[in-house]
This record gives sequence, C-alpha cells and structure tokens, in this order.
Amino acid sequence: MESSNRTVTTTTTPLSPCSISPSRNSPSPPRVVVTPCAACKILRRRCAEKCVLAPYFPPNDPFKFTTAHRVFGASNIIKFLQELPETQRADAVSSMVYEANARMRDPVYGSAGAICQLQKQVNELQAQLAKAQAEVVNMQCQQANLMALLYMEMDQSPPASPEQPLDKFTSNTIHGTFQSSMSFLDDQNNNFGLLWDQPLWT
Repeated sequence: MESSNRTVTTTTTPLSPCSISPSRNSPSPPRVVVTPCAACKILRRRCAEKCVLAPYFPPNDPFKFTTAHRVFGASNIIKFLQELPETQRADAVSSMVYEANARMRDPVYGSAGAICQLQKQVNELQAQLAKAQAEVVNMQCQQANLMALLYMEMDQSPPASPEQPLDKFTSNTIHGTFQSSMSFLDDQNNNFGLLWDQPLWT
C-alpha cells in the first residue's frame, strides 16, 4: 500500500467593511461627549474616555457641577451615578442639581422648605376660596329671602283692577258736566225771570 501525504492549504480572504451588513438589533450609537468635561476640568484631573460625569456635566456649563460639588461632593456624585442604570442617571443629576440650588438658598431645609412654603400658599388660597364661596352662598340666600318677601307682599295686597280709575274718571266727568248744565239752566231761568218782571213799556 502506498500512503501519500496530502497537505491541504486554506486561504482566507479579508472581508471589507462594506461586506459586513449591520444587524437589525444593533445598539444605538453612544452620545457624543466633549472632553474634558466640566467636572474633570474643575477637579483638575484627566478626563477618561468612559468618564461617568462627562455625559451630564458638559464643559459649557461649569456652574452645574460646581453647585452639586459644593453640596454633595464629587466622590458621592460618582458613587451615586455608578449605582444607577444609565437610563436613570440624567434624572438623578437633575435632582441633585435642584437640591443643591435649594440648599444654597436654604441650608437648613433645602427643597423641603420650598415645598412647605408652596404648600402654605396653597392652603391660604384654599381658605380664601372657601370664604369667597361662603359669601356667594350667603348673598344667594339673601336674594332668595328678599324675593320670597316680595312675593308674599304681592299675594297679600288686593289686586288693583285697571277698570277702577277709568270708572272713577268717567263718573266724575259726568257729575261735573251735569252740575255745570244745571247751573247754566238756573242762570238762564233767573235771567228770564228778571226780564219777565220788567214792564213791557217804560
């Protein structure tokens, strides 16, 4: 038997970037971060490629990190962000900055003091609204009582007939005309009597 050694050579051709088709479930491109971020610039340290503070403290807004750093501290901010998923970090940074601004205005109560003040204003406005509503109800009751009194007075008074003034005027007119006619006849009779008493020939 003859045995022959066969050598198999395989050649691999490099794939071009255009030949690789992107998958449908490819992750979204990462957010473009400008380095160094405001946090690293203020802390005077090198801003790493995966800096946890860079997406939330851009270099064009250094006051944002300065306020949060004065109240919470850089190490606490970094630790807090690392414990949260990336979907919640932006909201957490906004909350920390808001609380830091409130602590700068009111170091004792912070945002709780602002909330209490707003709640106090809400209670005062609700009290004023309730007082105004009570006054409106009182005025409506007074108006209803006044209308009820007017209706009672109208029911108790005798109905005024519109024919009474006309009848009174007519009777007065007839009586006056009759009296004037009788006085005119009396005057004529007196004049006729005077003429009758005079002699025919003087």
